[in-house]
Amino acid sequence: MVNTDVNILVVEDNVFNMELTVDLLKSYGYNATKAEDGYVALEKLKDTNVNLILLDMQLPKMDGLELLSKLKNNPETNDIPVIALTAHAMLGDKERFIDAGCDGYISKPLDIHEFKIQIDQHLNNNC
Repeated sequence: MVNTDVNILVVEDNVFNMELTVDLLKSYGYNATKAEDGYVALEKLKDTNVNLILLDMQLPKMDGLELLSKLKNNPETNDIPVIALTAHAMLGDKERFIDAGCDGYISKPLDIHEFKIQIDQHLNNNC
């Protein structure tokens, strides 16, 4: 189901990965807000209603785990589902990010079919 009332925050420092992710989300009918690092993400969350966060774990200035901790420890953002969107695809990485508080995990390079399934599952559970 396409829902333009849904806004997804994409926290990604790589321009190519950001554009690909945003283009895919828009093709599914979702709105996307961009943040190139954790500090920008925190600022955008102050005045943007977000239904889901896609979080790269290797970010400049503040890594994804630090941002995740800030999100999950803030009562205003702790209910927003966070999916790790990362090139960390070694054995144990998925579990490490889930244990840290991520609600889902998508490895890069993206499998566009799995990407859509994960997005839809998390949105259906929270919207």
